[in-house]
Amino acid sequence: MNKITEKQSGARIWQIAKAVMFAFMGVRKKSDLEHDAATLTPAQVIIGGIVGAIIFVLSIMLVVRLVVS
Repeated sequence: MNKITEKQSGARIWQIAKAVMFAFMGVRKKSDLEHDAATLTPAQVIIGGIVGAIIFVLSIMLVVRLVVS
């Protein structure tokens, strides 16, 4: 399957979540980065980043509440 066909078919939610998670950690293989750049749209990455940030902040708040109480 070539890159044009992959981009037209869109990305799966798991691929977006994985790309955002690895971007948060700052670790990514070059081949995976190139694949994500070919298949993901900027809108998908931005929305995934916002959702990932919200989940991260909420999980930190939950951990702090559990430790404090």
